[in-house]
Amino acid sequence: MRKCRLLILDEIGYRNLDRQATTLLFQLISERYERGSMILTSNKSYGEWGTIFQDNVIASAILDRLLHHSHTINIKGESYRLKDKRKAGVWREPAGETAANGGGA
Repeated sequence: MRKCRLLILDEIGYRNLDRQATTLLFQLISERYERGSMILTSNKSYGEWGTIFQDNVIASAILDRLLHHSHTINIKGESYRLKDKRKAGVWREPAGETAANGGGA
């Protein structure tokens, strides 16, 4: 994973990482820093990454490396997975959830 041309990490923050996983991810990002391209996706804001990694210091170090030469794209809107279900009347979002999660991803 250190040497591939493009590393894609999808759904950062879907599950919180334990100390060992956080350390390994930090090492991977550090080794790829300024050497290889990465794409990361997340439904979590950067401010929530301390919770994901259970350590604000390492979260800051990860973000420092990731954001240094990055382009951030913030996408807001309803879930593309559920939009057809909503249109068909099969799914209704629980009250207040749209406002709480920024409209889905």
